[in-house]
Amino acid sequence: MTLLHPPSEPAAEDPPRDGGGPTVPSAWERARGRLARAEARFEHRLYAWGAALAVALLAFGMRVWRLGSPHRFAFDETYYAKDAWALLNNGYVREYQSQIGNKSIDDIILDGRTTNIWTDRPSMEVHPEVGKWMIALGEKAFGMDPVGWRISAAVAGSLMVLVMCRLARRLTGSTLLGCVAGLLLAFDGLHFVLSRIALLDIFLALFLLCGVACVVNDRDWHRAKLARLVGDEPLTRARWGPVRGLLFRPWLLVGGVCFGLAIGTKWTAAYPLAAFGLLVWIWSGGARRSFGLRQARVRAMLVDGVPAFLQLVLVAFVVYVASWTGWLVHADKYEESLSSTTYTGFVSEGPCVKDDKGELQTNNKSDDKATWPTAPTDGEPRPDGLGGVVQSLRSLWYYHQDVYTFHTHYLNCSSHTYQSQPSGWLLINRTVGVATDLEVQPGEQGCKAAAGDTCYRQVLLIGTPILWWGGCLALIAAAVLWVGNRDWRYGVALTGTLSTWLPWLMYDDRPIFFFYAIACLPFMVLAITLVLGKLIGHSRAPSGRRTLGVVVAGSFVVLVLLNFAYFYPILSYEVLTRDAWLNRMWFSRWI
Repeated sequence: MTLLHPPSEPAAEDPPRDGGGPTVPSAWERARGRLARAEARFEHRLYAWGAALAVALLAFGMRVWRLGSPHRFAFDETYYAKDAWALLNNGYVREYQSQIGNKSIDDIILDGRTTNIWTDRPSMEVHPEVGKWMIALGEKAFGMDPVGWRISAAVAGSLMVLVMCRLARRLTGSTLLGCVAGLLLAFDGLHFVLSRIALLDIFLALFLLCGVACVVNDRDWHRAKLARLVGDEPLTRARWGPVRGLLFRPWLLVGGVCFGLAIGTKWTAAYPLAAFGLLVWIWSGGARRSFGLRQARVRAMLVDGVPAFLQLVLVAFVVYVASWTGWLVHADKYEESLSSTTYTGFVSEGPCVKDDKGELQTNNKSDDKATWPTAPTDGEPRPDGLGGVVQSLRSLWYYHQDVYTFHTHYLNCSSHTYQSQPSGWLLINRTVGVATDLEVQPGEQGCKAAAGDTCYRQVLLIGTPILWWGGCLALIAAAVLWVGNRDWRYGVALTGTLSTWLPWLMYDDRPIFFFYAIACLPFMVLAITLVLGKLIGHSRAPSGRRTLGVVVAGSFVVLVLLNFAYFYPILSYEVLTRDAWLNRMWFSRWI
């Protein structure tokens, strides 16, 4: 059991933070407000926030530069940008025509036309709506063009950098290390590209990072409040410890909102919510144990776990359901058009097999007569008032069943050029081409290729290799330091990475893509930052170890920046000769 005022030994539950001075405060002193002491002066807070904002503004400038290039729908933008416009103007997603006359609908929209394109029939969405509402905000501000549907992603990516700076600073106690974390995130290729196209994943990653930051803030808040309530007497004779004063935990409430928005973008956010919910319980029990309470984690399951569940998980659920308000308001249209879809009554009767041509086939079938129980029937009016609300919620449930079938069964025997196995994501096993032009002729658009050859332009979803490969090593070190040193901070990085990565291994029999790993990236960056801080050490006294640590950490950051600069042309649709492009394809599987 951790002593109340250990004279020299730090508590195993709460190790010293890198970037602090040589004097290590006791667990009691840290719980009473270590961050309040560290940021007691206004000028210190101004410096810390100013540095973080400067890094975020740098990231924003990088992302909005030539944001409209390429001037076309890139990859899955063709779905999400149109769905967002339909949500913005109709309140629900509508189907759209594929072409009008001999002209494709994409070209018509790029020419500036947005009317008489959508039908009155609702579209079958396979992802929740929060991310599309975020894209719609940009379209509202800038119109239905590439800048309009991409600007929200640029803002979200830049806000991620700001949150990363502040979260890393809270974990390390160092403004410098916080800015290093923000810079590493800002100069990652995958994060850069996803911040410049209208896909959902950058919004998922932002809300997840915000949710985790709130959970970490709650850990500090909970311990500081517990210390004030306990006073100077240990809890060795107490049965429960303070309860009433800790029922309301504001940071958990905000975290619940963030996790709800994350799940409202993509369902995969439910896994990190569960993982960090368990950490909240473990941390709460550890806090009570540090003040002398026996069987602290068992008792914390009731006095801390139940209120935390309500404020984190239940709030997330309420926010998630509320994010479907547009769907619920127009539930009658979905009941009429989508209550019997390809996925309703879908049955998978066997594994995928190859036909004579080597293509995957399956025995899947769909019952064409299957419908939702809430489907409209002849002569029976739809209920009004509370009955109508209940029916809308039931229809939403059946709709979720169809979407779940789509994700878990319908695509099992499909394939895609850019699909990759999630087991190799952290090593960048397969990239994704977002936009490619292989026919730029010599003399056009600055092409300097030899006669008879062509130049390439490409936007490639690829992480900065040195950052990702270094992140893999940092995660291994984080696992050792979490278990060996019982350093909870490494647990944040490791839990975040594993909870956003390992669940995908269950779905490796369907087409999934490397860029889904953007949710893992912030936690890999946290692991790197913590390991760099460990190499530098918390003592500021000159020493050979500190010098070596500074050199290694600084060299790694510089190499990441140089590596990003080298790959920048294939991240931003720059013109390259074929040889220059091939030089950046380090592995054949990247092509």
